[in-house]
Amino acid sequence: MKKTELINSEISAVISRMGHTDGITIADCGLPIPDNVKRIDLALVRNEPSFIETLKAVVTELCVERAVIATELFKNNKELLEKIQTLLPGVTIENLPHKDFKELTSDTKAIIRTGECTSFANIILYSGVTF
Repeated sequence: MKKTELINSEISAVISRMGHTDGITIADCGLPIPDNVKRIDLALVRNEPSFIETLKAVVTELCVERAVIATELFKNNKELLEKIQTLLPGVTIENLPHKDFKELTSDTKAIIRTGECTSFANIILYSGVTF
């Protein structure tokens, strides 16, 4: 049995195959998911699991070097932004327009779809190295 908090086998498998600078997306339930990207669908009902719960679990296992969010999150949801910053201390968080963010997701290893119903509650986490 795993010792880390994250017990979802699909997410753990993707993280274990990630190399330096590879990305993984955590998304609200409305983000479009490109056909070429692995979908890990956790959405159960509205807001379950939440974006923050999922982010908390993923960062227990993933070494995060940098992250990208939509500029609209900076403008529209300071509370969620603060929670993200708390979970990613010392990590550079970049931002770009939501339209461009959606395009970047097609280059990530997987998109984890949560039940989150908050607009722009999406993030791309880029893997660092542990050595």
